[in-house]
Amino acid sequence: MKKILRIFFNYFIKGLLVVVPLGAAIFLIYWAVAYIDNALNLSGIIWPGDSSGKHLYIPGLGILNVLLIILIAGVLVTNVITEPIKRWFNRWLNRLPLFKFLYSSIKDLTEAFVGEEKKFNEPVLVEVNEFGLKKIGFLVQKDLSSLNLPGEVAVYFPYSYSFAGHVVIISTDKVKHIDKSAADMMKFVISGGVSGLN
Repeated sequence: MKKILRIFFNYFIKGLLVVVPLGAAIFLIYWAVAYIDNALNLSGIIWPGDSSGKHLYIPGLGILNVLLIILIAGVLVTNVITEPIKRWFNRWLNRLPLFKFLYSSIKDLTEAFVGEEKKFNEPVLVEVNEFGLKKIGFLVQKDLSSLNLPGEVAVYFPYSYSFAGHVVIISTDKVKHIDKSAADMMKFVISGGVSGLN
């Protein structure tokens, strides 16, 4: 009887290892898509509804709105918006200090992942103390002469199970490049060291 229970328990654990990550990933994707779709779905404004007053809801219209806005913005920035318009926009932003701070921070973070100059593409290993403790990070600034720190670099250390992290200034000789892809190393750090090295 114990042997049968052990076999069933073993099957249960193996099933759990498949179902929980898969279910959690599907749930998070579904939740994010549903939230965006509900928040930006304009079907109630475009088609006010029938005589009972019930608004017409078209699933997926919110996501389509986001995709269209991003596409139109890309076309405008590429083909229509000129340098004088960009300079005027930057002057206007400088008059709104809080908005400027939020906009520039989010813009820099977005460009770090998907822009032409990706920042998190150089994984490094940094020795952080005399006991040989090492941390995995990403080289984000190679020259800090403008801060009067020649020979120093800035390394970003993401936290495990989070997209937060912190930036450390450290001597160049303490930084060792890792011969792995940035995506694999980011996955390794964020997963708490349990994945990304396959």
